[in-house]
Amino acid sequence: MPLLHVNNLTVPCQSILFDKDGTLLDLLATWGIWAELVLEGLDNQLALIGDRRLPDMSRVLGTRHSADGRLTGYDPAGPLAMATAEETTGILAWHLYGAGVPWNEAVSRVNSIAKGAMEELRARRAAIPLPGLLPFLQQCSALKLKLGVVTSDGSKTTGEQLEWMGITGYFGTVVTRDRVRLGKPAPEMAETACRELGVLPENTIIIGDSNADMQLGKGAGLRLSVGISPEGSSGHLLDADTVITGYHQLVVTNGLIC
Repeated sequence: MPLLHVNNLTVPCQSILFDKDGTLLDLLATWGIWAELVLEGLDNQLALIGDRRLPDMSRVLGTRHSADGRLTGYDPAGPLAMATAEETTGILAWHLYGAGVPWNEAVSRVNSIAKGAMEELRARRAAIPLPGLLPFLQQCSALKLKLGVVTSDGSKTTGEQLEWMGITGYFGTVVTRDRVRLGKPAPEMAETACRELGVLPENTIIIGDSNADMQLGKGAGLRLSVGISPEGSSGHLLDADTVITGYHQLVVTNGLIC
């Protein structure tokens, strides 16, 4: 059985599950663009309603902005990093509803804004792998590790972004939010992935950038939950077994079956 070496741990494993946003791809390079467009659209809608603006743009989706309003970062425990598409729609629509727009109309306007932002992402094919990801996937493939994706995103967007990064072929299963009854942190995604890969949870590792990923791993009985935090912060990864800043801290080698 292959061995994963991470920090001071050496762990036998047959498979590794990956979150997508912030774990496989650079979240800011993809969803940062989307968030800027959506927040601008929402702000413009509020201005049209009656000269109202978002009082604090950073509080809507958990983003950080420069003095000139440019998006520069995000809260890894906030909505941009963790919310489903449905939850995000509700958050955005609430601001229009609070400005006097009927709920169904608020949702319709938000859907239109989000659709335009996604069309721009598709035009740019905006998806950049995290540094070191591709060599690590190649290591895993060489040792016949079974790999899967577990993400709160939907099937269409996930498939597109994996294709844009050129990594689709590494994964034996992709479990998206629309394929399960309960999303993260419930264990269903990991259980489904393990079943489809034909591996036992106790021989499986998960890598993710949110505590929901870590809780998913614990709930499904996975062998190890590895938190990834490129900025080096780990306070939001309360249930991680170990935390890394990047894939350079992971090595897989041949090992004996334990």
